[in-house]
Amino acid sequence: MTLTAKELLDLSRTPEYDFLWTNEHLKDRLIFLTLGGSHAYGTNIEGSDIDIRGVCLHRPQDLLGLQQFEQVIDNPTDTTIYAFNKLISLLLSCNPNCIELLGCKPEHYFVMTDIGREFIANRKMFLSKRAVNSFGGYAIAQLNRMKNNLARHTYIQPEKEEHMLSSMKQAMLTFNDKYTEFEDGSIKLFIDKSDKTELETEIFADVNLKSYPLRDYKAIWSELNNIVKDYGKINTRNKKKDDMHLNKHAMHLVRLYLMCLDILEKEKIITYREDDIEMLMSIRNGKYQKADGTYDQEFFDMIKDYEKRLEYAAENTSLPKNPDYRLVEEWVMSVNRRSILDE
Repeated sequence: MTLTAKELLDLSRTPEYDFLWTNEHLKDRLIFLTLGGSHAYGTNIEGSDIDIRGVCLHRPQDLLGLQQFEQVIDNPTDTTIYAFNKLISLLLSCNPNCIELLGCKPEHYFVMTDIGREFIANRKMFLSKRAVNSFGGYAIAQLNRMKNNLARHTYIQPEKEEHMLSSMKQAMLTFNDKYTEFEDGSIKLFIDKSDKTELETEIFADVNLKSYPLRDYKAIWSELNNIVKDYGKINTRNKKKDDMHLNKHAMHLVRLYLMCLDILEKEKIITYREDDIEMLMSIRNGKYQKADGTYDQEFFDMIKDYEKRLEYAAENTSLPKNPDYRLVEEWVMSVNRRSILDE
């Protein structure tokens, strides 16, 4: 069911949303309010959360004074309102969670000012080839999340060990940024035959560290241990709940590809997936998931086809490599100037 602008506005006037109209950063400074999440995509089901997203003007003291303001997040209502400059910076990088705010159904914008209308009218100036990496990165994250969930719950022990090792190595790529630097090979992880009766194989470690800070060492092993514990949750699996989450990840993976292809091929932001809802909902309802929890090869073949199509679209799109920063800056200056003078 699609919510109307009146229903959304009435909802926003209930007590739990009072902050929208009383918060010092938001009251009288909202540019637009709209839907986010499954209701915005048209893939909501009974009980789906109603996510509200929006953007507001800066106060003069936020632009000219010492104060800094980027966003208001209200977790109980799943609401995020971005400050104007913050949203602009995210749009310039073609952040999927932000670009989609400019392509919602007209009736999903239940607060819309003149500047908000300018925002929507000028949305094309934020589109560029950056969408390939931003949407592609989100898609890869969704795919990895799917594969990791499958590894935790459906793979045989040696396969699960391989996936666990891959997750650990991925985590270790960030260690030099967070902890005292260590040379390559100082911690070497590998899989070998296990002496434990309950395991065929297991992950081993060669560690060669000298004068290494104990707290950093403890934090490193805590991260690796958390990965082991996460993969060990199979014994407490709630199959119905896990399958729902897995199918939801699969659906959003496809949705990300579709949105990115719209941007590259049509130069359009289409958040509400009217033409794709039947297909997306079939994925969410488990069309490609087998009885044992794994996925049909047909699904992964479909993802490969989307990847190939995305590669071709990236090479042949007429979009520029980067947005026209000067054009965006001129509009941002115009909006912020009005924000100050109208105060």
